[in-house]
Amino acid sequence: MAVLACLLSAPALTQQPVLSSIRVTGEARVSAQPDRAQIDIGVSTRAARSQDASTQNAKAVQAMLDAVRQAVPAAVLKTTSYSLNPNYEYHSSGGEPTINGYTANNVVQVTVDDLGRIGSVIDSATAAGANHVQGIHFTLRDEDAVRATALREAAVKARTQADVLAQALGLKVVRVLTAEVNSPQVIPLFRPMARAAGVSASVATPVEAGTVDVAADVVLTVEVSPAAR
Repeated sequence: MAVLACLLSAPALTQQPVLSSIRVTGEARVSAQPDRAQIDIGVSTRAARSQDASTQNAKAVQAMLDAVRQAVPAAVLKTTSYSLNPNYEYHSSGGEPTINGYTANNVVQVTVDDLGRIGSVIDSATAAGANHVQGIHFTLRDEDAVRATALREAAVKARTQADVLAQALGLKVVRVLTAEVNSPQVIPLFRPMARAAGVSASVATPVEAGTVDVAADVVLTVEVSPAAR
């Protein structure tokens, strides 16, 4: 009987008190001046034979690369896509389409840290034969400092919301139980651009960088208790 009584009382001894808690989310968005730009520049060539389309494209791309390197020696160049596809002609009478040529496309990403040289990159590339400027992505070389600022602001907002909510409910915040952080996101600024094939600018291409936003959110779970009266 004594053993049975001990077993029956054991759960009551180990049972933890129930904590009262509230859960809040703080969000922050920090804007910063970008210091890096990535420009996607392409060359498209067309010829009756696939080998000719590929050869013409290679020559045009090399001329474009040389021109960009000469205009902005510090630029970093990287090929992001290449394709060589047949062009089909569809007949009004039906039947199988026929191949009437080939198109080669090569897209190079140009990265520059001197934003004042973006116009020079675009103008030198198009003058050398590039016929597609697909867009500009503005971003940050060092994102850590801006991320930290966004996290701090989100955490402060979350704690402020917890205090306000607790006070409105006649409670007080005792301590922070958990803190959850969603990875801060850098929201790059994208500027779409288009330059017609075979058309060069008579004046330098103007580009405005704007700002880059970094968003963060922090979720706090805090223990609360009745406020002292």
